[in-house]
Amino acid sequence: MYGLTVRWSLAEAPDGVDAALREYVHGTSLARFTGMDGLRFKTWRTRPGEWFEGTYVFETAAARDAFAASFAEVAAESPGSQLIGSAPVLQEPFDVVAVAEGGAGFAAGPGPA
Repeated sequence: MYGLTVRWSLAEAPDGVDAALREYVHGTSLARFTGMDGLRFKTWRTRPGEWFEGTYVFETAAARDAFAASFAEVAAESPGSQLIGSAPVLQEPFDVVAVAEGGAGFAAGPGPA
C-alpha cells in the first residue's frame, strides 16, 4: 500500500478553524472520499491549534502519485486551505509497511465531535 500525508499548520489560522474543519470533513469531505477509486482509506487528523492533516492510503503507487500530482496543482485553493487561510506546509508520500485491524474492528465515519 502507498500513502500520502498532506498537512497544514494551524499556527496562524483564524479562531474557530478547528470546528470549521470538523464540520467540513463531516459534512462534505467524508462523502467525497468514501468509495474513491484506488483509495484504501483516508484519515483526517488534527492537533487543535497546531496542525490539520489528511492521511491517504492507496492501493497502488500510481494511484497515490496521480492523486498527489493533481492535488498539488490546487492545494493552495482547496477547501482546507481556504478555511485555514494558508496552503499545506507538507505533502509527503510514504510506503505502508502493514495495517492491523484490532479486536474492536475497523470503523468508518465521523470521529468524536
